Amino acid sequence: MTQKINLKDLTYEELEQFVIGNNQPKYRAKQVFQWLHAGVKSFDEMTNLPKEFRKQLHEISFISTVKIVEKYESKLDGTIKYLLEIMDGNYIECVIMRYKHGITICISTQVGCRMGCSFCASTIGGLVRHLSAGEILDEVIFIQKDIGERISNIVLMGIGEPLDNYENVIRFLKNVNNPLGINIGYRHISLSTCGLVDGIMKLSEESMPITLSISLHAPNDHIRNMIMPVSRQYSMDELLEACRIYAERTKRRITFEYAMISGINDSLENAKELGNRIQGILCHVNLIPVNKIEERQYTKSTEEQINLFKAQLERMGIPTTVRRELGSDINASCGQLRRKRVGEV
Repeated sequence: MTQKINLKDLTYEELEQFVIGNNQPKYRAKQVFQWLHAGVKSFDEMTNLPKEFRKQLHEISFISTVKIVEKYESKLDGTIKYLLEIMDGNYIECVIMRYKHGITICISTQVGCRMGCSFCASTIGGLVRHLSAGEILDEVIFIQKDIGERISNIVLMGIGEPLDNYENVIRFLKNVNNPLGINIGYRHISLSTCGLVDGIMKLSEESMPITLSISLHAPNDHIRNMIMPVSRQYSMDELLEACRIYAERTKRRITFEYAMISGINDSLENAKELGNRIQGILCHVNLIPVNKIEERQYTKSTEEQINLFKAQLERMGIPTTVRRELGSDINASCGQLRRKRVGEV
């Protein structure tokens, strides 16, 4: 028996071929695509399709969905954190953040993560599996339906390493950008990676002008090796060279994410070394007060130390911001809800 396919996993061009291959006119692909992105949960809701075709679709394909298991809304800033159950019973998380320029969703790309960054809750327990393109898309579709407002920006910065799930992430990006669907522009999408150099180089050739965020978190290989195992595979020199190439090819400014960990990477000497390493790259640095994680011993740098670090980078001509802490009353950083839920079942 042929396994049913999730129609949301198909790109629009693949959906056209699928429709034609099932003896339907090509324009049916547009109808199906629009229904899928509208968040229907059954083929019966696709009312402008012939009943026989709907029956045929039910026999050979399915529509993926997600279930909202837990939902927490910040009383401070309107941030909403979701724990979602996907169809196989696994859990992922996403977060809605409200800014003056619109609503941003932070989404997951894997169930768990194999990267092993020591300050991150998402990687505890390792990688369970990749999310498919359609499952990633479901986070945007169904959370947008839940809040009843248009999502204008996406950050791939939740559970998982996007470039470790490269093909599915690229399919997702093509579909979420499609004008017939949710239609979020590439320039409103940011992808965060811990530094998979091969993936960065491939992404630079995709003609997708998304913003690339690098989880750098250290000024040198010695510190990075302690907190980010991926750096043992790719040195900082290799990573920064890939960043230079990406910025030159895409004309897009790189964001270097830097979690400020007290006593580990937050000294003025660290700031000077970081500045010297990244000077000449089209970039800016985003300093992040590290989140408290029960299973980890790290504490975040003081506000004074963060400001001193920021000032040093700015003296070296490097644009630097401090990430605003959103949803602090609901532990809005990713990985913690899933970790707790998996531990309970």
